[in-house]
Parts: sequence; C-alpha cells; structure tokens
Amino acid sequence: MQKRIRIAAFVLAAAATLLGCSAEADQVTDKLKATLQARLGSDTDIKGITKSPVAGLYEVNLGSQIIYSDANGDYVLIGDLVDTKTRRNLTDARLSDLNRIDFASLPFANAVKVVKGNGSRKIAVFSDPNCPYCHQLENTLKSIDNVTVYTFLYPVLSADSTVKAKSIWCSSDRAKAWESWMLNRQAPSAAGTCNTAAIDSNLALGAKINVTGTPTVILADGRRLPGAVSADRLERELGEAH
Repeated sequence: MQKRIRIAAFVLAAAATLLGCSAEADQVTDKLKATLQARLGSDTDIKGITKSPVAGLYEVNLGSQIIYSDANGDYVLIGDLVDTKTRRNLTDARLSDLNRIDFASLPFANAVKVVKGNGSRKIAVFSDPNCPYCHQLENTLKSIDNVTVYTFLYPVLSADSTVKAKSIWCSSDRAKAWESWMLNRQAPSAAGTCNTAAIDSNLALGAKINVTGTPTVILADGRRLPGAVSADRLERELGEAH
C-alpha cells in the first residue's frame, strides 16, 4: 500500500511539474506575442507562437509565413531554418503542417478535373492561367502518371487572367481547354457565356486558406507545396501523402 501511495504521489508531482512548465511557457509566449504585436503593428496577424528547435528561438506563425524571434521580441529573423544534418527545410515543413487542410472538404465541383492513368493519386492545384510557374508545373505534370488533378482556377495576376479563366471554365471541354492553353498556348475560346460563380468562390476559398501564390499544390493529406515543384519532389510527396 505504501508503495502505491509513493507511486501515486510521484505521478501527481510529475503532472504538477508539467503543468507548471506549460503555464510558464504560455506566459512567455503570451508576453512575446503582445510585444511583437505592438512592435510589428496591427497589420501583422500573429496566429501563434511556439518554441523552435533552436534553443532561445521562437517560431512566430503569421499564417502565410513563419518568422523567428528571441524570447524578448527584440530581434526577428526572416528566412528559412534548415537542418544541416538532413538538409531539410524545417520552415517549409512546419508551414505546410500549420496550413494543412481537409482535402476532402475542397469544393471539387469548382475545379477543372484532369485524370492521368488510373487517377488513383489525387492533388489539387490553385493556378493562374497567366502564371509562368503554373505553366512550368503543367509541363512537370506531363511526366506524372496515375494522378487526378483538380485545378482551381485562381486568376490573381491580372484582368486578363480573369478573362482567360472564365473562357476556360465556359468551354465545352474544360480539361482540354486548360491543357491546350497551359501546354500549347492555344487561347481558349468559350462556347458562350456561362455561370462563372465558381471562379469567385475559388478566390474567396484561396484567401480563406492562405493561398498567397500560384501555383499552390495541395496533397491528399492536406499538406501544400508552394511553387513549381520538380517531378522528383512531387513523386516523393505523392508517395508520402497516400
């Protein structure tokens, strides 16, 4: 009985210690958040602060970006944190995890659907028809097989991007019109006017989930890959996501 009492007391003491550490950490991050918010201005939306893998350095989540700060908020670092042993970009990985979404909840009816091979693997892409990196990604996708690509037309670069997006959406074969333009520069010619509310919905959705650039690839596990990723990386990430 005495042994059980001693064990129970140890567990309670350990729990109290952990709670104390958590409370202390909350006080540090809360104070740091208040300091940075005051110094960086009300236009900066600080979504959260936590310890980074580097002692004394705190990760500051701005939604579309991660920056780093000392405990007092006197200095900030803007850039990528890289693990030199593995050469892994910890900032990109962390940002992708923080911005993970529920892939199944995406409104696929508002996307241009292209099926390659058996289509067993799935990705979503937010893409602007006039974005050169989006054209580069489309060329990369030619070498990726057995994937279903849901392209959410996301015309953010210019008024002409909106015109082209609407023409593609109103085409009788949206997938063909999209690929003809992105791969061969064959301008889309819509069969006529149609309801383009889906494009407005895409713009609202992108703003809601922090899509700040094109192309943005979203994997089936909800992680995102910004920019025109290489075929090798995309294959690797597709394998991890399924």
